[in-house]
Amino acid sequence: QILLVESGGGLVRPGGSLRLSCAAPRSIFSTFSPLDMDWYRQAPGKQREWVARITSGGTATYKDSVKGRFTISRNNSRKTVWLQMNALQPEDTAVYYCNTNPISVASWGQGTQVTVSW
Repeated sequence: QILLVESGGGLVRPGGSLRLSCAAPRSIFSTFSPLDMDWYRQAPGKQREWVARITSGGTATYKDSVKGRFTISRNNSRKTVWLQMNALQPEDTAVYYCNTNPISVASWGQGTQVTVSW
């Protein structure tokens, strides 16, 4: 089990940008760095969906609808994963969560709300 804390969400206009953070404040480098990390999101009335992954080695993969707009990155020394979101669209509105891969049910945090609207 790893404590994960998401932050950085907010209200942004279509076309705008946000940078989300996922911190593991109680982890140490040796336990965080080997983890593959994912971002998920859950829109109102919809199932939680996978958005992006970064492996322990830094390889990134993305949901098709966010490719070219979102960038996932990490800094193991800071025990943090980021999701840079550009060209945001109303359909990106959701609560965003991070988790390990494979998922740790106990590690789901509160998430951070992203709202894209005029």
